[in-house]
Amino acid sequence: MALINCYEKPGCLNNVRQKQLLVEAGHVLIVHDLLRQSWADEPSKLRSFFRNRPVSDWFNPSAPKIKQGLLNPNAMTELEAINAMIDDPILIRRPLLESGAIRMAGFDPVLVDAWIDLTPGTVEHGWETCTRIGIGARCKP
Repeated sequence: MALINCYEKPGCLNNVRQKQLLVEAGHVLIVHDLLRQSWADEPSKLRSFFRNRPVSDWFNPSAPKIKQGLLNPNAMTELEAINAMIDDPILIRRPLLESGAIRMAGFDPVLVDAWIDLTPGTVEHGWETCTRIGIGARCKP
């Protein structure tokens, strides 16, 4: 069992599924609103969730600014990316997970399972894919 700080977008169906999977595996969650977190006070903490991933992988590909082509994560420096995320937290790949000294962004079940163990049979793909795509619904920032 792990105690996990989970930074999510309230109401996100994927985050609900991801949290349920963690709880079913016996973990205890402390849930935080990713959009209301004051990342401007802790930009280095925000940066630490992305570890050695390329800057383009730091972003939520479903964020409106990215989908509309208003922001190109492939052309951003680390500092530009962090500043953009501080200004508009919907850009942050979610969830942000933290347990002990380990932090990660996004929900790759294989990595999460290797880190803290998941319920057997649940390590599959599709845990970051928006479940609303294709049904005409849009997430609000």
